Amino acid sequence: MQASYLSGMLVVLTPCCSFPYYIDWMQSMSKINRSERSFTFGGLTENVISPDPRSRAWVEVDSKIIENNARVLKNFIGDDCSLMAVVKADGYGHGAETVAKSALTGGADSLGVATLEEGIQLRNAGLKCQILILGNLINSEELYSSFCWDLIPTISGIREAIICNNIAENNHKKFFIHLKVDTGMTRLGCDCDEVKELISKIDYLENISLKGIYSHLAIADKDLENNKKLNFTQIQVTRFEKVLKDLGARNKSLCRHLANSAGTLSDSRLHFDMVRVGLSLYGYFPVNDFESDLRLKPALKVKSRVTLVREVEKGIGVGYGHFFKTQRKSKLAVVAIGYADGVSRNLSGKISASIDGVLVPQVGAIAMDQMVFDITDKPDIKTGQVLTLLGTDGEVCISPQNWCDLSGSIPWEVLCGFRNRLPRVVT
Repeated sequence: MQASYLSGMLVVLTPCCSFPYYIDWMQSMSKINRSERSFTFGGLTENVISPDPRSRAWVEVDSKIIENNARVLKNFIGDDCSLMAVVKADGYGHGAETVAKSALTGGADSLGVATLEEGIQLRNAGLKCQILILGNLINSEELYSSFCWDLIPTISGIREAIICNNIAENNHKKFFIHLKVDTGMTRLGCDCDEVKELISKIDYLENISLKGIYSHLAIADKDLENNKKLNFTQIQVTRFEKVLKDLGARNKSLCRHLANSAGTLSDSRLHFDMVRVGLSLYGYFPVNDFESDLRLKPALKVKSRVTLVREVEKGIGVGYGHFFKTQRKSKLAVVAIGYADGVSRNLSGKISASIDGVLVPQVGAIAMDQMVFDITDKPDIKTGQVLTLLGTDGEVCISPQNWCDLSGSIPWEVLCGFRNRLPRVVT
């Protein structure tokens, strides 16, 4: 008997199986026909079928709900104010292209993204509307790409303005930009007392055109939570209005925008020329238990299938660490979703899922790819049945805020946490 390595695999050769014969046998046993998307193994041919996106776990997105949410928000702000749909972070986990198209159909006028790559993705999807990059692009290559893809960059200082001007001059075409002002977020943006001088310098550059000026609210959701008393938010508004006043007639030629979802819902005085709506577009209010006549609906559901049902005795440990032990003879359902998909391990033993409108508790530690539910009180659950982890199922509604209350997170983080390995199924 001889041993040899073939492609990293130990191959044992017996006297009746010479090496050349083994190679021929392997080639005949395993063939891939890429054109016909079939494979042959041992003389048996099977068609290659793409897996069902609903086979394991998935995110369901109702595009019509997003469209309707956009329509509701557009009607709320009125015809004198533009609606920017913020679709960064893959549309808050809903799928950027799906959200963008639905929002535009529902009345959104423009789109907001965080990165250059997100903007290019939307252009490749065939979207022609204005797209504002809300993050800072710092080098000439990024700004040149923004110019080529007809994306509007945000600048915070003269350095980026000069780069944009040089790009436009070399290409004999105007470059449109927006200026961000820091009114209290202490993040991106120029200082309020620098705006007038900075715009004067920008206006001196002949090849760029300043189309908008904006700032971002730091704690509008918290101020909204405190009985709509706009504490620090009002300070930011005052600072922004002073900046605009100092610009005199120049500010009237600019698109002025300040409000996020919380600002949009709290006070129409914050609307200016445009609002940038993210969370509310997806059907959620930025403050838990916020009272509003707006009929916004969640557009997202997270679902997974039961992969195994088993019965265990009392006192049996479940999952890593055996943090949970059965208190009775129990029936358990293993579900194929975990923290690698965006369900935080901090939720272990705290959440429930719905199946046929009945809540069942999750038990044990949430693993990378799996978790376990106690279905003792609903013993009719079978392998292959679908559980709803987030969203509506009959009369049951599980919201991101429910998870946040249990984990100390925020709805934005929950929604953005669903990984790309979860297929998006658009309905």
